[in-house]
Amino acid sequence: MADKRDYYEVLGVDKNADDAAIKKAYRVLAKKYHPDANPGDQEAEAKFKEASEAYAVLSDSEKRQKYDQFGHAAFDGGAGGGGFEFNFEDMGDIFGDIFGGLFGGGRSRNPNAPQKGANIRTSIRVTFEEAAFGCEKEIELTLKDECSTCHGTGAKPGTNPVTCSKCGGKGQVMFTQQSLFGMVRNVQTCPECKGKGQVIKDKCPDCYGTGYKSSRKKIQVTVPAGIDNGQSIRIRGKGEPGVNGGERGDLLVEVVMSRHPVFERQDYTVYSESPITFAQAALGGDVKIKTIDGEVLFNIKPGTQTNTKIRLKNKGIPTLRNKNVRGDHIVTLVVQVPERMNAEQKEALKIFDTAMGGSLDVSKDENNKDDKKKKGIFDKIKDTFQD
Repeated sequence: MADKRDYYEVLGVDKNADDAAIKKAYRVLAKKYHPDANPGDQEAEAKFKEASEAYAVLSDSEKRQKYDQFGHAAFDGGAGGGGFEFNFEDMGDIFGDIFGGLFGGGRSRNPNAPQKGANIRTSIRVTFEEAAFGCEKEIELTLKDECSTCHGTGAKPGTNPVTCSKCGGKGQVMFTQQSLFGMVRNVQTCPECKGKGQVIKDKCPDCYGTGYKSSRKKIQVTVPAGIDNGQSIRIRGKGEPGVNGGERGDLLVEVVMSRHPVFERQDYTVYSESPITFAQAALGGDVKIKTIDGEVLFNIKPGTQTNTKIRLKNKGIPTLRNKNVRGDHIVTLVVQVPERMNAEQKEALKIFDTAMGGSLDVSKDENNKDDKKKKGIFDKIKDTFQD
């Protein structure tokens, strides 16, 4: 056994590792080197077999104790060992737990036990404001209900489903097959009853054996204030019916929020741009700002530059947990430069430019390309805005 690697080394764990650490280490290696994930790779196959052998020993307290005392000799008949024949059929429970029944040995569920119904997914469209402040919406869906004729059994009135003869009512069948690791037990859904454990001989004429009938229903959806695009609202008990008396699944309604022409949001913060005139930017004073609550007045400082950002506290989106707690609204102020001006306006600007120490000449035809103008302060400001 001198050519065998230490089992702890194989799994990459300390000799004092507990059962959970050993199982976790083996889980990683088994998934990495499993032959199904590495078809034709002999090296991966060898590592998988080596890791499985190490786990088979270290996961068994009695075998681990012998291994810790005598090493590999504990299983070759030496050092007082009684010998250990590694059989992959013994690994059924291990693989069943780790791989969910791929190798069998996992716990089989009772097919006749109550099972919760499946969830249903749909979507609704809301406006920016509806998402911000909440609203009520009505949707119409096709939902299943228990058949009133057979009361959900799927069998014709006066008859009952019978136990499946193939699986004996277990819903699963077990079989063994030869693999490269030896005989392996496998569990699969019973092909006769499709895992239900029962077979309907005489089907209900109203539901055709399904046990359910479908109908269109209207459902009220309460959209909470603060919900964002892509988030879902869960309405409990409005999904698919349960099986064998199980509760209904849930209805998951995804919110699709329409774009707003002015506002954008990130989480609970609202963003927008607001135009102001050059006079307002230069002189300061109250300007009107559009918010989701309507227009508000905000006092800007004299000499405000374009692209200045201001923060309106508590004017953003209400939070989902508490609609009285709100985010902020961040506004970018953009100075608007007039594109067309009459003679009086041009003259006023000329006077302003002169007062600022400039030499703007607006008396000539603005379409005359030969006119040469010296750029004053206002020209420079205007060029800045146009850039």
